[in-house]
Amino acid sequence: MSTVKYTPRLADKYTNEVIPALSKKFGYKSVMQTPKLEKICINRGVNGAVNDKKLVDIALDELTMITGQKAVPTMSKKDISNFKLRKGMPIGARVTLRGVKMYEFLDRLVSVALPRVRDFKGISDKAFDGRGNYTLGVTEQIIFPEIDIDKVNKITGLDITFVTSAGSNEEAYELLKELGMPFKNSKKDNN
Repeated sequence: MSTVKYTPRLADKYTNEVIPALSKKFGYKSVMQTPKLEKICINRGVNGAVNDKKLVDIALDELTMITGQKAVPTMSKKDISNFKLRKGMPIGARVTLRGVKMYEFLDRLVSVALPRVRDFKGISDKAFDGRGNYTLGVTEQIIFPEIDIDKVNKITGLDITFVTSAGSNEEAYELLKELGMPFKNSKKDNN
């Protein structure tokens, strides 16, 4: 009995279209030089988590639904008396996606979730960190179809960080653009 190995649509696109396009543009000698998406980190801080522990549980459930992978709580690193915060208290939720789930999430983000944003004109190309990583802030979690809008009691945002193996912002920008990220207009070559 043979098993059929599943590869996500964007993983195939990366192998068949993105690698040749980037190699042509940047002149890579080897396929291994081509930058790749290593992981996607989704992070969500919970406002009011100190007073209401259920808010963290709701955030964990929502992130688990959105990503298809169990979310873990983020804990505070130090005591802050003004916020009634103690070291080790849960104050948010996070998920790190790799492999198949990473490509599946990126596909859903680009093709389903981002077009549901009101007055969407593309994402900014200014959120690169200089080392080839890109962070996208989403203001409402309800853009994801997995979230039932009737069950949401508080609309909150989340940060999505794309970690790539690219050495520069320009390489990371081209990689994400080739994978389908809807950047605004065209980037000026000022890097």
